[in-house]
Parts: sequence; structure tokens; C-alpha cells
Amino acid sequence: MILTSAALSIFIVAYALIATERVHRVAAALGGVAAMAVVGLVDAESAFFDHHTGIDWNVIFLLFGMMIIVGVLKQTGLFEFLALWAAKRSGGDPYRLLVLLVLISATVAPILDNVTCVLLVAPVTLSVCRQLGLPSAPYLISLILASNIGGTATLIGDPPNIIIGSRAGLSFLDFLVHSLPLTVILLAGFVVMARWLFRRDLRHEVGIGGDVLADLRPADAITNMRMLVRCLAVLGLVMVAFSLHTVLHLDPSMVAMLGAGATVLVSRTEPEEFLEEVEWGTLAFFMALFVLVGSLVQVGIIGRISELAAEAMGDRELLASTVLLFGSGVVGAFVDNIPYTTATVPIVEEMVAATPTSGADSPLWWSFVFGADLGGNATAVAAGANVVVLGIAAKAGEPISFWQFTRYGVVTTVATLLVAWGYVYLRYFALA
Repeated sequence: MILTSAALSIFIVAYALIATERVHRVAAALGGVAAMAVVGLVDAESAFFDHHTGIDWNVIFLLFGMMIIVGVLKQTGLFEFLALWAAKRSGGDPYRLLVLLVLISATVAPILDNVTCVLLVAPVTLSVCRQLGLPSAPYLISLILASNIGGTATLIGDPPNIIIGSRAGLSFLDFLVHSLPLTVILLAGFVVMARWLFRRDLRHEVGIGGDVLADLRPADAITNMRMLVRCLAVLGLVMVAFSLHTVLHLDPSMVAMLGAGATVLVSRTEPEEFLEEVEWGTLAFFMALFVLVGSLVQVGIIGRISELAAEAMGDRELLASTVLLFGSGVVGAFVDNIPYTTATVPIVEEMVAATPTSGADSPLWWSFVFGADLGGNATAVAAGANVVVLGIAAKAGEPISFWQFTRYGVVTTVATLLVAWGYVYLRYFALA
């Protein structure tokens, strides 16, 4: 009983520090692990080797491999090219530029993950807006919303997907079959809705005539065409391998690591060049979260919550799916969806076990995916992509306030969650 109370207290304090950002989230998570170790709840065996209470190395190495691929690809100038191409193609029309940037973000995010997408595209978007004399806020906010929606489409598009996919045994192809159709619907709706959301900002005239547009040369952004072609070829093979990983009998983490190795070889990049792009803090944060939640599993707290949830649900899958979808969206609005997903996924696993469906056939898993991903759009702190872009904007001297983002994010989240619920109901219940 004492150990259970200690584990719960440490977890609540660490989670509160992460949620309120009073302490850097990596420091808060690692501090929580240290406290768990001091009271005897964590040791090397439970932290590094136990499948139920330890670090999910498949998630860590999948992220690590993709970070290396992105680190090499970034050096080719591809993302600068895409943003400049959008500016050129827009012809100076503010709404057309927004639509093109949304489509670029929504295309890149499912392939490279949404946080990486905004890290690469946001700085160039800022530069383009300055050159065209346009307010940057609507474009940066749209970039966040589109990347979070687009990231829902694939296993690697959003960190919660990686966590849920690893625990539920969902393949890359499962996400394409179940998530991609909804993502396309949501993005089409968002493109239309954006015109209404940002109607005041999109009335701005381009401030510099046609000379700047004429001078934009997207092709000049490519620094090494030969390297770009090689890296894109490897990335294409990686995407194919992800889709066929169940046939190839390769875990997604192995596909990512093989792809990282091949990218480094064909680009002949020096280790210090691609390793500096790895987000070591993010990897440490994930590892610490897995251990924190594992401690709750070890003392039986997660198991008891799972039993209560399964008993309350009974055989009412529609009710459970609805609660998971909207509950994840609401909770995810106030708490970063990564720690929320890590803490909740073992509970959902037990709920799924109590139903007649499992794996990719379970509506509970997909409701959880959609709720966690789409809830990340609600507020400025709901997802990593949001925090990253707002930080970039503030550093550039064009800050976006918490409430400025949130008033657009809440509207988008409510609309997308309602559409997602309709999709879940029709696909898994009405037409099943």
C-alpha cells in the first residue's frame, strides 16, 4: 500500500510539472524516474528489459531512425524549396498561399511526423510571409492544425500513433486503411473552413507587388540535387517497407534504422552533421515516460483502472468508443498528448481485451488514435508541434499568444472530432 501511494504521488507530481511547464518536461520526467528508483519501484530490469513496465525500444528506435533520415534530408534544401514554390505558385493570393502551405504540411507530416514537419517548414513560412508583406499568424496556425490532422494518417505521422501502434500491434498498412480516409476528409474540410476562420487576415493585400514574386527562385534553395535524389529514393523505399513490414517480418523500428543507415551511406554525410539534428531531449522524454507509467503498472494501479473501465463499459463498444474519442480530445487539449497517450494506452489495451474485437478491427483503438491526435489541435500546449511553432514565432519577433492560437484550435478540434465520431460510427457500427 505504501509503495502504491508513493508511485501514484510521484507520478501525479511529475505529470503536473509536465502539464504546467513549471519545469522543463524532460527534467520533470527524469526527476520522476529518479524518485521512483529511490523508493525502490524502478531497477535496471524493469526499466530496460521488461516488456510491460520498461521502455518500448521499438518506439525509441523508430523515432531515432526517422530523425536521422530527416537530418540528412534537411541539408538538401528540400523544405525551403517547397515553401518558396508555394509562394511562387500562389501568385500573391493570400488564401491560395495558405492552401498550398496546408497541403505541403499535410503531405510531409504523415511521412516525417508532424513535429519534424513544422520544425522544417515554419521558419521558411515566416520568411515567405515577410517577403510578401503578409501577417504570419494565420499561416503558422494553419501549419500547426494541418500537420496535426495530416499526422493522423500514418503510423509514424504523430507520436501517439507510434505508441498506440506498438502496443496494439497496428501496422503501417492498418493506419493507411483506417486513418487515411478520415484524414483526407478532415483536410478537405479544413481547407474550406480556413477561409472562414482567417477571413479577416486573408483580406490583406500582398505588400510588395510582383517584383519579389518574380525574383523568387525555388530551385536555388536546393543545395545538392544529387544527394536529394538519392535520399528521396531511400525514403521511398522506406515508405514501401513500412507498408509491407508485416510481409517482410520487419518491425517498423528496424525499417527506420535500416533506412537511416542507407540514407547516411548514399549521402556520405558526416556523423556530426546528421546527429546534431536528432532531438535527444524528445527521446529522453519518451524513455522516462515509459518508465514512469511502467511503475504504475508494476504496483497494480493501471490494472485496477483497466478493470474498472472494462466493467463500466461492458459490451457497449459504441459508448466506449465515444468516451475514448471525445475524452481523449478534451484531456489532450490541456495535457500534451504524448504523456497522456503513454499513460492511457495500457488501460485501453485492457478495455479492448474485454470486447469481441481486437487489433485493427477494434473501434476502440481507432477512437483513441483519432481523439489523441485531433485533440492536439485544441490549445497551444496540447501537442509538440504547437509548442515548437509558437516558440519559433516568438523567437522571430512575431509571437502568437496562447489565446490567439486557442480560439482557432478549439473550433477546429470540435469540428474534426464530430466528423471523426461520425466516421467511427458509420465504419465500425452502422455499416459493420
